[in-house]
Amino acid sequence: MKNSIKILLFACFLAAVGCKQSSETPTETPESTPTQNVGQEGVKDETSNPNIVQVASGSKDHTTLVAAVKAADLVTSLSNAGPFTVFAPTNAAFDKLPAGTVEGLLKPEKKTDLQNILGYHTYVGVLKPEYMQDGQEFDMVYGGKVKITKQGEKTFVNGSEIVTSIETSNGIIHVIGDVLLPK
Repeated sequence: MKNSIKILLFACFLAAVGCKQSSETPTETPESTPTQNVGQEGVKDETSNPNIVQVASGSKDHTTLVAAVKAADLVTSLSNAGPFTVFAPTNAAFDKLPAGTVEGLLKPEKKTDLQNILGYHTYVGVLKPEYMQDGQEFDMVYGGKVKITKQGEKTFVNGSEIVTSIETSNGIIHVIGDVLLPK
């Protein structure tokens, strides 16, 4: 019992010393202090593996997807720890949609629709192609299900071939040639 009390007192002492506030005034001027909170997406780290948003942002084939993620205010969500699986349509996939669809979805009043469509491309967890089985279905963030099919060595999600897969620090990206639309 005496040892427990000693440990408790020592822990309290460390907490008090560690939390002691300095009476010095900060040397920064108000102009140099950031006025905006920066989430996980704002972390600059050149040594760690990039996250889903960072990888997509670096791809010339995913500029439309990145613009959609930004317009839907999902950058912070997809930059967090995850893990996530994102089925990432290419720019060419978005070009297959009827004229004006993408432009319409990027408007602020369509933000909820855009979030639902992007959520239909996102799974919470990591789905590696080698573990996907023909006929499997997965519940997506949006609430709908996607169906996996296999043809030989090729893997498809809702009929769209997974062209390549890229592991990231917070999950995996599967590049696909179609935009998946919730049913």
